[in-house]
Amino acid sequence: MAFVQPSVRSKASLGQAFLWNSELRTDHHQQQKSKALTQLQMAFDLEEGQVSNMFEGPAPLVKERDACGVGFIANTSTGGEYGTNKVLKEALVALDCMEHRGACGGDNVSGDGAGIMTQIPWKLFEEYRSDECSKPGVGFVFLPRDEERRNAVKDVIQTVCESNELGFLGWREVPVDNSVLGTMARDVVPSMWQFFVKAPKRLDNDDESRDGFERTLYLVRRRFDVALKQAGLVWDDSDSEVYVTSFSSRTIVYKGMVQGCVLPQFYKDLQNPDFTTKFAIYHRRFSTNTNPRWPLAQPMRVVGHNGEINTLLGNVNWIKAREASKSMNLSEGEACDIRDLVDYKSTDNIIQKCNTQDNPTILDPLIDLGRSDSANLDAVFELMTKSRHRAPCALMALVPTAYENEPALKDNPEIVDFYKFHGGLLEAWDGPALLVFSDGKSIGASLDRNGLRPARYSITKDGTVYMMSETGVIPDLKESDIIEKGRLGPGQMINVDLETGKFKDNIKIKSEIASRHPYGEWLKNNRKDLHKKSSNSERLYDDATATFAQAAFGWSLEDIGMQIQDMAGSGKETTYSMGDDAPQAVFSERPHVLYNYFKQRFAQVTNPPIDPLREGVVMSLAMTLGKKESIYKVSEKGARLIHLESPVLNSVEMEEIKSFADAEKGGFEHATISTRYELSDGPSGIKNAIREICDAAVDLVRKGTEVLILSDLAEEQSVLDSTTYVSPLLAVGAVHHRLIEEGLRMDVGLIVETGSAWSTHHFACLVGFGANAVHPYLAYETVKQWHGQDRTQKMMASGKLAKTTIEDAQANYRKAVEAGLLKILSKMGISLLTSYAGAQIFEAVGLGEEVIETSFKGTTSRIGGMSLEDIASETVMMRPEVADAKLKLINYGYYKPVPKLGEYHANSSDLAKLLHNAIGLDKAVNQLNRDEFKNNGVNPASVADYNIFKKSLEEAPIANIRDLLDFESDRPSIPITDVEPVSEIMKRFCTGAMSLGALSREAHETLAIAVNRVGGKSNSGEGGEDTIRGKVLTDVDENGRSKTFPHLAGLKNGDSANSFIHQVASGRFGVTPEFLVTAKQLEIKMAQGAKPGEGGQLPGPKVSDYIAGLRASKPGVTLISPPPHHDIYSIEDLAQLIHDLHAINEKAGVSVKLVSSIGIGTVACGVAKANADVIQISGGDGGTGASPLSSIKHAGLPWELGLAEAHSALMNNGLRNRVLIRVDGGIRTGRDIAIAAMMGAEEFGFGTIAMIAEGCVMARVCHLNTCPVGVTSQKEELRKKFPGTPEHVVNFFHFVGEEVRNIMAHLGYSKFEDLIGRTDLLKESPEQLGRIVKTKNVQLSPFFSGVPDAKESRGFLRSSEDPAAKKDSIVHRNGFSSDLDRLISGEDSVRKVIDTNEGSTTVNFKIRNTDRSTCAMLAGEIARAHGNTGFNGSINVNFNGSAGQSFGAFVLPGLNVRLEGEANDYVGKGMHGGEIVVVPDQEAGFVAADSSIVGNACLYGATGGDFHANGRAGERFAVRNSGAFAVAEGTGDHCCEYMTGGVVVSLGSVGRNVGAGMTGGIGYFYDPNNQLDERLNKEIVKAQKIVSKEGEMQLKRIIERHFEKTGSEKAEGILNNWESEVQNFVQIYPPSEANSPFVKKLENIVTDLRVSASSPNGDMCFLPVGGQLSPEQTQRCAD
Repeated sequence: MAFVQPSVRSKASLGQAFLWNSELRTDHHQQQKSKALTQLQMAFDLEEGQVSNMFEGPAPLVKERDACGVGFIANTSTGGEYGTNKVLKEALVALDCMEHRGACGGDNVSGDGAGIMTQIPWKLFEEYRSDECSKPGVGFVFLPRDEERRNAVKDVIQTVCESNELGFLGWREVPVDNSVLGTMARDVVPSMWQFFVKAPKRLDNDDESRDGFERTLYLVRRRFDVALKQAGLVWDDSDSEVYVTSFSSRTIVYKGMVQGCVLPQFYKDLQNPDFTTKFAIYHRRFSTNTNPRWPLAQPMRVVGHNGEINTLLGNVNWIKAREASKSMNLSEGEACDIRDLVDYKSTDNIIQKCNTQDNPTILDPLIDLGRSDSANLDAVFELMTKSRHRAPCALMALVPTAYENEPALKDNPEIVDFYKFHGGLLEAWDGPALLVFSDGKSIGASLDRNGLRPARYSITKDGTVYMMSETGVIPDLKESDIIEKGRLGPGQMINVDLETGKFKDNIKIKSEIASRHPYGEWLKNNRKDLHKKSSNSERLYDDATATFAQAAFGWSLEDIGMQIQDMAGSGKETTYSMGDDAPQAVFSERPHVLYNYFKQRFAQVTNPPIDPLREGVVMSLAMTLGKKESIYKVSEKGARLIHLESPVLNSVEMEEIKSFADAEKGGFEHATISTRYELSDGPSGIKNAIREICDAAVDLVRKGTEVLILSDLAEEQSVLDSTTYVSPLLAVGAVHHRLIEEGLRMDVGLIVETGSAWSTHHFACLVGFGANAVHPYLAYETVKQWHGQDRTQKMMASGKLAKTTIEDAQANYRKAVEAGLLKILSKMGISLLTSYAGAQIFEAVGLGEEVIETSFKGTTSRIGGMSLEDIASETVMMRPEVADAKLKLINYGYYKPVPKLGEYHANSSDLAKLLHNAIGLDKAVNQLNRDEFKNNGVNPASVADYNIFKKSLEEAPIANIRDLLDFESDRPSIPITDVEPVSEIMKRFCTGAMSLGALSREAHETLAIAVNRVGGKSNSGEGGEDTIRGKVLTDVDENGRSKTFPHLAGLKNGDSANSFIHQVASGRFGVTPEFLVTAKQLEIKMAQGAKPGEGGQLPGPKVSDYIAGLRASKPGVTLISPPPHHDIYSIEDLAQLIHDLHAINEKAGVSVKLVSSIGIGTVACGVAKANADVIQISGGDGGTGASPLSSIKHAGLPWELGLAEAHSALMNNGLRNRVLIRVDGGIRTGRDIAIAAMMGAEEFGFGTIAMIAEGCVMARVCHLNTCPVGVTSQKEELRKKFPGTPEHVVNFFHFVGEEVRNIMAHLGYSKFEDLIGRTDLLKESPEQLGRIVKTKNVQLSPFFSGVPDAKESRGFLRSSEDPAAKKDSIVHRNGFSSDLDRLISGEDSVRKVIDTNEGSTTVNFKIRNTDRSTCAMLAGEIARAHGNTGFNGSINVNFNGSAGQSFGAFVLPGLNVRLEGEANDYVGKGMHGGEIVVVPDQEAGFVAADSSIVGNACLYGATGGDFHANGRAGERFAVRNSGAFAVAEGTGDHCCEYMTGGVVVSLGSVGRNVGAGMTGGIGYFYDPNNQLDERLNKEIVKAQKIVSKEGEMQLKRIIERHFEKTGSEKAEGILNNWESEVQNFVQIYPPSEANSPFVKKLENIVTDLRVSASSPNGDMCFLPVGGQLSPEQTQRCAD
């Protein structure tokens, strides 16, 4: 029944209770005040006791992140009980061979960490053993160097052991050699000691595996820190380290801040032949920090972790809640005594039933955000293994595979049931990870569900299992001894039982674990599954009441017109363009919903985003409601939960959830708490309302409520009139944290029922801060209202909108929200919503401490801001009667500018007009009429008009953090004539990375020419560049026209349109060898400000023939780049891509583009250590040609925060002189430049404003291809209206440069570089702070006071490579890992062929895994001399051994590479032509077709060439292939992903998700068992048996070529039985290939048959249909 609006609405209840700062409703033009160069007396001073919050946040996020190389070796069949020394030696060799996966500290010698875990070497410790105690507990501890401190700590440790009945057998000083350490490591090296204890006598009843003894050792170890604190033995200096690396009777860990090769030199034990073991885990660490900390080295106590836990804050919160609930849920009569750490039953009880987190006087807390993510994961994993979970079981629960719809598990339902059961109890520790683990009873390894990290293994004849991040790390391992080679795929695990020696593959170990309990039966009997139901069509309100409710909840007219229309109409989130130029919510003069104060965090560098579009098979939005049982003791009760298919609920589903309260339906008690309160309570009433809500929640849960609904629903207009509401985000956050504190959070599921949620960002915030599900009742009501409007029905009738029913529209809306949620999860690298829930993966901008502590504990908010009362006032200001909306929704103009009443937008059409007047641009002048005007229609530049433009920005409303700052000099002003010339300043200017495709040719080329003229750096953006632009113009006539660029005007001889910076993005569009070698700088696009964590996109209408040609794609087909994860998913793999680019172009620096976010400082440190030359910090407000709207508005921080943090972290870590910092994002004026410089920037990027300077009028239709002035359109008729010339842009740059000079003169500085890093010249402006109308609590000092003082320390401006040189003149060079490449390139015969461009040569080399990017340097030499296709010679390079990463990268026509052995990841990356052949060693003892021979992401971004692998490839084979012809004998998941051209043939089985995002090219898959259909992503591609003669011939010839090149037995067998075997092939193709003669059976077609990508002279190999290859053709294509 609808709620009817009364005819009269009373306003009396408002009274004077809510008095917002009256400035809010005053026209902002009345408040305009100049931001002139006022000198202030206040510095960034802190109040007494206050500290900088610049690096505030969880330590793993803001202080240090890491990645690594990891592996294990296990052999139980030789050496008997004690194992062999050989295992240790091989592990140390492998550790050394993964040195490139680690890094060093600031002294370049101290390693970031290396370590090894082994069985306890009993022979080495013989003197501490006896008949009575043959296997004592062994502790390894780091102690202070100071003898007095050390002895005091040792006394405490011994006392704790003895008081817990452990017989103390003695201390052993570990023999070490400190002389081999680097200076930084040596300065803080602990004293290394071991101690030995025997089991308590009370443990005579211990089980055979001595689990009781292990539990006692574990619990006693956690007593040490408590006892040391109680004894006052805690220090805070460089000699304070007390850390137990291991305390066990099974395993021991040796580790330290050393390089891999130094570990055995430092620890002399590791050189002792008596050190024997059955197994070893090894780990080499790459840290983003340079200050060594010995405990952070790995392995940890049970885990060696290569990866990053993206959900850490949520995981920690949930573990705290879980631990707190343990003691709350004891049965009657049970007690929890955690003092007895000895008795077998007592320790078992402590682990399973007692709170081990919150007993600080007895046990060290289980988890702590001050520890690394690896340490926290290790702690929880260790506790689970002590609770009778077997180690593989614990890891399966913590890091689950993507089991849903997994074809590989269809025959193992018990494994699926295991994951379903544990998924309800325990949220995944989600993030990219390769985990190697051992509890001493078994050893194993597992990959996370995305499988980005490499993990290869080999098994030898003697039963040894070698698992490693890279193959080839043990060079002396004989291929003839290997009987099996494999790899771990996504979510897979291997395990070796150290007692029986059995090797168990993924299915075997998981089935064994899953069969221990009847999980399927438990789920069937107890779990309630709530599937999606159709929404009802009945209206909740009439239109007037609905509009009132919408207004009160903060809806704007554009939310309906843009978001609801797109979401309900097409099931997709709104796409928009041009970035976010509106003020931050806290600075805005318009009311904002609370969600707008939160910015989504995203993955960059140290962990990857994932792909919700093409790899959604690994993602899930399923959630659960109800009471969660203990994870430490598995029982049937754990299955009793309500399972939700979607977190977005409608009213029908809400009723079904409530029906589960019936005993026969499960008896899930539910209750509803209203979050509304009386308006008459005033702003202060919000505090009491929150308190009452939380108290009620605690009371209800204690009484047994299992589903708690927090609702702001007002069923009658009178309630809407008299009440306001607590923001649902505030309410759910407060309840969530209160229940955690009370130990009750695990006992209940939280549903938020709200009218204040409609955008995808809103749902993400609610779930991220604790909700299990959301019922957006007003959003559904709005969809119904929208659907019933005449305008909507007319649009459907005219075909502008798809016709839908009211139920369809609501389903579309939910579909769009779900897709948006997946996107938000994915950009942080999270796969499961259960892991995102409560993870708080946001940073607050503009919220004060009171708000954070009430509802968002642990969330970072660094500039202060709104109080609870401020929020209450802002909420009321949205009400129609306050906003004077007169029963209409206001259009706040948050997205599209609305004149006068709307939100302020910095880039407006008015601003464009002002700038055009200043630089002499008349938008009426264009290609069609330019000849009618003098000087190509360029009017004289006007200083006066530029000053008007500048003043309009200075007097505008507060929009950015920099608007709150002012200058204060430390010296008198100087004459402008004493300041360095503008030409020097303009050399620091760059254009933003705007792609050709997003921009028209005219706009892109004009910008490049202009910035090249002023000596700055132009940027190609993503998408490549026409090779014609590499030539300097010499044909310009007197009218400024050139036949080379006839569409441009205002040219000069000597101009160049070649971009200085060539960008390499995740799509690899246009990335060819020539593109790379013609760059002066290469930029890696990790993220872009408008949509960090997502790939770029180019709408199909903008993919013209010309653009498609440059990008090697199909005209008219939308291009969506994958998220940046394929070869930059971790810090060490970013280092590899940097290595690749330095290899192909040693003269070009490499820049890495990051987006401002919390933790960017430690990320920047990692990038610097990875050998980048430039770090670019982009603000979250950056422009874009097309992006989801929520990404534009809600991801990424202001550059002021990111720049200052990155500069400071680099300074603090001694890395600032290794990199140049560039900044961009909304920079418009010289004032912006000066402030950015003072915060640490050395170069400055102009994006949107540079487009305005060439004619952009801010129509904001870039994504629609309808730009009225041809700046962002590919339509010929619109491009002809392009009004800009290079002179216009030069005029703008000149004005900005002169403005900078004036500021410098005012401040008294003659050299620009003297401003860089000088934050002491910036001050908070009280005047500007006073203009913030919402709150008076914004503070900048706590943040900016953290910038190091650089007034005297100016060395960071010079290069670390050469202190006498400026950084931009020095490029980092690859080290020893490119020595082989240099050797090949320097071979006389090779040089001769390149120099003469004729003839051929063959050279042979040995190769090992430390030789990386091999042949990239040689490809660069060829491309520099002859371009992509001009090389007429032939160079054949043969290798034997195990090749390192990126083998054969960027090879091109005429370069043929053959490897006998095996290769790692990225083989053939960016391959443009030529040939790569990989075959097993001739002595190999394994079946080639069944074994892995190349790694992951092979042929990533290939644009041509032929590839043949006689063996299996890993995941993501031929990803973004656009021209290569490739054959492998089986692949992993995601084969042919994002492929746009070429041919791929697989002669073996493949993983799932084949052909995802494939828009071009053809695939042939050998499928005798009919498995491909269930593994195919059918969103785009279709599959069929081969139907055309041309297709069959193409396939056969390719396989024949494969046999010729590799001798493949698999190929031979297929060819020998071709007539029958051809029926076993399935052909896949996208729509663009549907009419190809290779796909479609056509009559009388004359075509060429392409069987090879290229031949040495660059020509394609063609064969007329029906013909045979001639001997000459055969030889040419084979060669």
